[in-house]
Amino acid sequence: MPLIGDDAPAFKARTTQGMVNFPEDYKGKWVIFFSHPSDFTPVCTTEFIKCATMQEELKKLNSELIGLSVDSIYSHLAWLETIRDRVEYKGFKNIDVMFPVIEDLSMEVARKYGMIHPNANYTPEAILEKFERSGGVLPIRKFTTETIRAVFIIDPMGKIRAILYYPFSNGRSMDEVKRLLMAIQKSDSEDVSTPEGWSPGDDVILPCPVTWTDVKERLDGPDKDLKCFDWFLCIKKDTQ
Repeated sequence: MPLIGDDAPAFKARTTQGMVNFPEDYKGKWVIFFSHPSDFTPVCTTEFIKCATMQEELKKLNSELIGLSVDSIYSHLAWLETIRDRVEYKGFKNIDVMFPVIEDLSMEVARKYGMIHPNANYTPEAILEKFERSGGVLPIRKFTTETIRAVFIIDPMGKIRAILYYPFSNGRSMDEVKRLLMAIQKSDSEDVSTPEGWSPGDDVILPCPVTWTDVKERLDGPDKDLKCFDWFLCIKKDTQ
């Protein structure tokens, strides 16, 4: 399972937008790579509609979406057609999902990214049903092969910068994913950190000093544009 700061695992895959060679095809771009448990499921359908409506605003942040599940390309295509022709969510309807959705029947890509959590759907009802269907022969972890709701934010250098996991039962907030992407971009461009709940235009936090000289400078005469509560916590107004 890759971790934050690791190189994003490379792969080639067939998608609803043709073949993808990752990360080669996405050099210089941020990527929001996410998995969903299965096509034709209700929570995933709402997520895909939201993702599709945000695609253009994410492009303005130099970022691209890539989806994945272990369904076939034909299942993906039929599901996307159903989303466009039959589903309305929060006033959005006739939505075309134009970002690539990966076919991963072999689960090769999902396993590279640690997207399969065998016990994630552990509820008494689900386990009982699965064991009854199997005659009680196979262990639990043989059954749950759906991909979890995972999100990987990958930077233009192909490095993993953030990882989010959600359970099967609960949809993701794509607004939060976008906010996190913007926060990471802010930190990269200005060498600052962002506080809890930061949104664009909010104050930012300066890095902690790492030498005694820097600490004394902050204590003795902080910059007039800074609000320092102590040497380790100085907040700066966002001027951009």
